[in-house]
Parts: sequence; C-alpha cells; structure tokens
Amino acid sequence: MRTLNVELDERSYPIRIGSGVLADSGLILPYLKSKRVAVVTNDVVGPLYLADFVAGLRKQGVSVTQIVLPDGEAHKDWPTLNLIFDGLLSEHCDRSTTLIALGGGVVGDMVGFAAATYQRGVPFIQVPTTLLSQVDSSVGGKTAINHPLGKNMIGAFYQPKLVLADTSVLNTLPDRELRAGMAEIIKYGLIRDLPFLEWIESNLERLMARDPAALAEAVERSCRNKAEVVAADETEQGERATLNLGHTFGHAIETGLGYGAWLHGEAVAAGAVMAADLSRRLGWLSDADVARVREIHLRAGLPVKGAPLGADRYLELMAHDKKVSDGTLRLVLLKQIGRAVITSEATNSDIRASIDACC
Repeated sequence: MRTLNVELDERSYPIRIGSGVLADSGLILPYLKSKRVAVVTNDVVGPLYLADFVAGLRKQGVSVTQIVLPDGEAHKDWPTLNLIFDGLLSEHCDRSTTLIALGGGVVGDMVGFAAATYQRGVPFIQVPTTLLSQVDSSVGGKTAINHPLGKNMIGAFYQPKLVLADTSVLNTLPDRELRAGMAEIIKYGLIRDLPFLEWIESNLERLMARDPAALAEAVERSCRNKAEVVAADETEQGERATLNLGHTFGHAIETGLGYGAWLHGEAVAAGAVMAADLSRRLGWLSDADVARVREIHLRAGLPVKGAPLGADRYLELMAHDKKVSDGTLRLVLLKQIGRAVITSEATNSDIRASIDACC
C-alpha cells in the first residue's frame, strides 16, 4: 500500500493506494466519527462491490445505511442528489454519520456535495472505483452537480477524511472508462510534470493493458501532483486552475451534447488538443509540440477532435465557465510542454480558429 497526504493543516487527510485495500475495512475505522455510516454507490458499481464492502464494515460493528443511485453523468443533478438526502433522513442519520462514496467521479462529487450540506456538514470518505476518480476527482474536495447551462456549476469545496483507492477494481472497468481516466493522467504531465509525461509515453501500452505495477505508479504520481496543487491553492484562486487544462473546451462539449454523450475524460482529451493548438497560435508551442499532444491522446484511444458544435456554440457555452472573471474568459494553456498558465491573452478570433481546426 502506498500512502500520500493532502496537507491542509487541521483538514489534512491521507490517500491510500493499493491492490485489495477495499477489503480492509480496518483502514476506514480510524476516520469514522461514530460507528455509523451511509454508503452511497450506483447501480453499476453496487452489484460488484457493495455487498462485500458493507459486510466488512458490519463485521467491525459499524451500522450501515445503503443508498444506490442511477449510474451516469445524466443523473448528476438535483433530483438524484435528493435521493441521497431521502435515504439519510428516512434512516435518521445524524451529524456523526460518515458518508462513504463508493463509485466513480459522479458518485464522489454528489456524495461530497451532500456531505457538505446535510445538516450543514457531515464527514465523508472517498472510495473511488474508476481510474479517472482515483487519479483526479476523489482528491481535493471539489464537489458539485451539473446544471443544464453548465457542468459542475453548483457545489462546494469540502474535503474528505480519507481517500481509499483500490487499484484491483480497475480490472472490472470498461475499456472506454479506462481510456477516459488516461486523459486526466496525461494532463498532469502536460501541465506541470514533464518527467511524468515522458514516463507515460514510455509506459502507455502497459497502462492500457492494465499492468498492475504501471497503474499503481500512475495513480500515485497523479495523486501526488494533485495533492501538491491542492495544498498550495485549495479553493482555486490561482495554480489549482491549471488542473483544468482542456476542461473549458471539454465542458462545452459535455454540456452542448447533453451530459453523458461523451465521457468527461473524452471531452477533456479533445479539449487538451484544442488548448495545445491555441497555445501554438500564441507562439508558445511548436507544431511538433501540438503533434506530441495529439499523439499521446491517440495512443490512449482518446478523441483528438471536438464535437462539431460550431464556434459560436462553443463560445456561448464557454462563457459559463467558472474561470470567467468580470466577463473575461480565462483559459488554461501551455507555455511549454510541462508548464501551464492561466491567461486571457487569446483573442476570440484565435479561439475560433482553434475550435474550427480541431472539430
């Protein structure tokens, strides 16, 4: 088992990564406020892991409420969030109840938001079961639901007490979900960790073949990058926004097509290529750099062309991005491979040109 820490003073917490850790309920017990939890999962993950996970907790004397949500980004909304509150209230869960998110990024985001708001805040634990959630969304305390006008627009910063990432569960992950998770892994190399990017390029076939050692290394190095950024900028006032490389374009794709049509990682991959193309137009990247960004995403089986929504629709949707300040769109671009910046230097004509070239 590998252990990292997210250093946030009194709200610091560990990330424990390893094969089979899901079966070790003793890892969770020290982080419970009382021996009462509510485990929230979805109807895809639940049949695979819920029964054994709950049985392990109950053997430790923990009282467990189970809440199963419908699967998918299309259900990351108020009605589904209310299913969590319905379960908590009907079982008389109090402020000492710890919520446990057993699932991917959608479950983790929704459970975190529920924990932030139920009785004005209860503890929660992340048990991510997809590659994307293990390397990104489970770490850092960003919680949210979607709105028809924009992705993740309603939420809160609320940190978990523990992140428990079992790499063995990735064996049951559909290939498409594995590829989507690779987009976030590649992102860390592009924005701040060139040696990691070079390692990914050298080990991509091992990762796509689900080599356990390679996956464990990728999850740990991704989480280390995320933890360092979150510790320096918890509420995204500066550096943390660089973690959104490709996300402004990608969120426009997800919102424009309807949530769930593209997986988040697929949209981020296409968005990262658009961001690289735009960085080249600003004179920061070479043609070879852009080709490198395209190539690594192609090798991972990810899209490198965005959805054909049209530049006008992209810009309309991007205007709802959380990085818009005083009406000015700020984008995460690449000054060079391995160094991202947040900038408003790109003109609308440049942005349009990159959208047209990459869609």
